[in-house]
Amino acid sequence: MPDYDFDMGILGGGAAGLTVASGAAQLGAKTLLVEKENELGGDCLHFGCVPSKTLIKTAHVYHLMKKAKEFGLPKVEIPPVDFKDVARRIQSVISIIQKHDSEERFCNLGAKVEFGEPKFTDEHTIQLNGKTYSARNWVIATGSSPALPPITGLDKTPYITNREIFYLDHLPKSMIILGGGPIGIEMGQAFNRLGTKIDIVNRGDQILGKEDKDMADGVMNVMLSEGVIFHLNTSIEAVKDLGNHKEVIFKDKEGKTVSLRAETVLVALGRSANALGLGLEDIGIKMGSRGIKVDKRLRTSQKHIYAAGDVNGGFQFTHAAGYEGGIVISNAIFHLPRRADYTFLPWCTYTDPELASIGINEKAARSANIDYSVWTEEFKNNDRSLAEGEKVGKIKMILDENEKPIGVQILGQHAGDLINEWVAVLNGKVKLSTLASAVHPYPTIGEINKKVAGTFFFPKIFSDKIKKSLKFFFHLKGRACDPDVGE
Repeated sequence: MPDYDFDMGILGGGAAGLTVASGAAQLGAKTLLVEKENELGGDCLHFGCVPSKTLIKTAHVYHLMKKAKEFGLPKVEIPPVDFKDVARRIQSVISIIQKHDSEERFCNLGAKVEFGEPKFTDEHTIQLNGKTYSARNWVIATGSSPALPPITGLDKTPYITNREIFYLDHLPKSMIILGGGPIGIEMGQAFNRLGTKIDIVNRGDQILGKEDKDMADGVMNVMLSEGVIFHLNTSIEAVKDLGNHKEVIFKDKEGKTVSLRAETVLVALGRSANALGLGLEDIGIKMGSRGIKVDKRLRTSQKHIYAAGDVNGGFQFTHAAGYEGGIVISNAIFHLPRRADYTFLPWCTYTDPELASIGINEKAARSANIDYSVWTEEFKNNDRSLAEGEKVGKIKMILDENEKPIGVQILGQHAGDLINEWVAVLNGKVKLSTLASAVHPYPTIGEINKKVAGTFFFPKIFSDKIKKSLKFFFHLKGRACDPDVGE
């Protein structure tokens, strides 16, 4: 058997790579972790989840301050935002979390950490900083970067992506956002609330194209009420640098040419896998249209090399990358043939209100020709939601022809937390009747999960057939009061 330097080699110190490194090292595998940036943590920690949610919270608090009168408080005059203070808060949060993703911590776990840009020289060996390192198994977890489509003039016009937006030295007076996906929508609402004039230019006929239109429109309507301007069904023609302003030229759904100008342009038009420069083509690693090709066990065309996280072109969520890291551990370290299963993988867009999903929505059900029924419950009927001044949103439960839940979408306050109950219900194959009969604390927004399940059973339990049976067997006397008619 060949003698390799390491049992496990990992390229990429983001969610997937850190999961594999932590697990492999603690299980006794000699582990090498390579990161091209100067610090561990990946895109999520430095340019994604952590800074974006920190910014969103800051914008939410500022928004609430301006709405004080709606809560019975005195109206207050709020001074403009100094974005340098916002950026400092973002950096402080990153710094705290960085301690958990430090080289020292992973060294203590038993993993060797190296920084630099690696390249495979053969299927078991990389070259890094003038040295070679070999490993029995490798994991490519190099993540993704903002996709930059071939828009005329974009290469000559200053723009920002998610890598720069959290580190601006001032709050832009105006911003054009190219893309109506989660990044564009979250940042659009947050910066609008902080005081930036926002225009969102989207190619599709709805924002958040993966979601059901009624749920996505719920988010858009809130943002419209707050002053965000949307341009849907567009074709972006060109971007120009006008000095202090940038110009975006596009055609609207009628084919009319429209020109917008703003101080800043944010490009949020998807992601592309970080696979270039790794020498993958030289060792027979096959690529797909979205990233490295993998099988259900996340193995590449070289079976001892795995690809996990954004780089394999699958679900681009931090929790998905962490889950895939666990799949790699099972296969590469325990040698247990475990397959990835995304049937009930949840996700959430952290707008206000949040939009969370799990399983199949109506759009996916129609595409798959699945017979389904829809059951909903409005947040305006939830006592806690009303007490907190939140009336927008609903929960939508999708049942298949056998009346089993196959998907849930929640638009409303704390939707990302509320979906967790459905993670347990759907993955644990919990009966809907169990959820409907379970006691939930009052008053909580979480009661809406119980309520939508109960809504399904209500017409079955309180049917005329049930009432007639009870009357026959137990001599029930029926209604004690009837509403007046004709008054």
